[in-house]
Amino acid sequence: MNDLANLDATELAELIRTRKLSSRELVDDTIARIERVNPEINAVVHELFDQARAAASAELPDGPFRGVPYLLKDIIASCEGAPLTSGSAMLAGHVSDHDSVLVSRLRRAGFVFVGITNTCEFGLLPTVEPRLYGPTRNPWHTNRTTGGSSGGSAAAVAARIVPAAHANDGGGSIRIPASCCGLFGLKPTRGRISLGPDFGDVMGGLVAEHALTRTVRDSAAILDATAGPAAGDPYFAPPPPRPFVEELRVAPKQLRIAFSVASPTGMPVHPSCSAAVEKTARVCEALGHRVFEGAPSVSTELLVGAFMAVWAAGAAATVDGIAALRGKPASRDEVEPTTWALVEAGRQVSASTYLMSMAALQRVARQVARFFEDTDLWLTPTLAEPPVELGSFAATQDDPMAAVARAFAFSPFTPLANITGQPAMSVPVEFDTDGLPIGVHFTARTGDEATLLRTAAQLEEACPWRERLPRVHA
Repeated sequence: MNDLANLDATELAELIRTRKLSSRELVDDTIARIERVNPEINAVVHELFDQARAAASAELPDGPFRGVPYLLKDIIASCEGAPLTSGSAMLAGHVSDHDSVLVSRLRRAGFVFVGITNTCEFGLLPTVEPRLYGPTRNPWHTNRTTGGSSGGSAAAVAARIVPAAHANDGGGSIRIPASCCGLFGLKPTRGRISLGPDFGDVMGGLVAEHALTRTVRDSAAILDATAGPAAGDPYFAPPPPRPFVEELRVAPKQLRIAFSVASPTGMPVHPSCSAAVEKTARVCEALGHRVFEGAPSVSTELLVGAFMAVWAAGAAATVDGIAALRGKPASRDEVEPTTWALVEAGRQVSASTYLMSMAALQRVARQVARFFEDTDLWLTPTLAEPPVELGSFAATQDDPMAAVARAFAFSPFTPLANITGQPAMSVPVEFDTDGLPIGVHFTARTGDEATLLRTAAQLEEACPWRERLPRVHA
């Protein structure tokens, strides 16, 4: 049974389909892995073991992942009967009374939910160290961050607890932990996966839903199972010409790939992260693509200022919205110092400032779109540093915004794709001298996940990562 931990979701589903393995056997094995590994990494913060065993013993939908265990991140995606706290004491004890559109589609695909994964408070930082549940530890090196905010899901997948897990991304929260934990992480095009029924969009369209996986084909197949609009969505991504899994069987044409290692904010980039990009550029050239140095020209000052206005307003709207629903004002003591500082800043963002900030971000998106008129993919580091030590994003009452400043230095590359709405991915092509994963980041045109997935499949073959195991694994 230990060999099951190294199979991806596609392979596990095939074993169940051909009756070589039952869903109940696989669920029991996964629960045993959680019980064995989770105490060391703290990835799963809510167990759904009884519900999972009951679901696996009943008649499951005949979807592509029938009977495969799955973990949900503790934010946005509501699962009927399961806790949803967003990593905050404000929501401690809250249990969802309905499924989100994404969760219902995951159920329809046949996934069995075995637990809920840790996240930072309201998904606001690129690490998972919430006061409510404590830090999630990186399976590659347990004193390092997993990245965030989907770090609980990333740690669980990297440690071979499950082959794939739910994640979402508002400034890099799929791609950052993918880089830190040696996984494949795709942020889809804005509107590709519905946020219904609770949200039309989140923070003006910054947030996208999807998954963290060990293989490219799992990511493509999960996207096929969950993509598409739902009734009432304010907008949605253009439909793909064919299923995403079919794209993996199509060799990419010669692509025009621009690469850059310079941080958009002017902050230093670690040599290991630059070297990973340069190595990937050489691999892409050897695969027949045209590779050249280049980057879109955008105003960093405009981008950061407008992004922070929207981010802070989003934090304030989240906390004030929870307070309104429960009929009790939020207090400083209920949330972490950085969250409260962002809430206070967000409350100072006027309606006109918010709309001007959104207009500024849309101007940035048009500038970037012009760059992609002559470029198919843009390659950069995913992060400016390898996974940093836990505690690096600590904040105090005296300096609560220190964590935000540290976040921009750590992850200057990922937010741009949230601003523009373009699809982007982190691919785990390299490891540094300490054995820590280093991801590289590709951005494509709006709606063109196909090119990303085809390229990722090429890199998966040229620079295989799947067999590398972290120190902590099932």
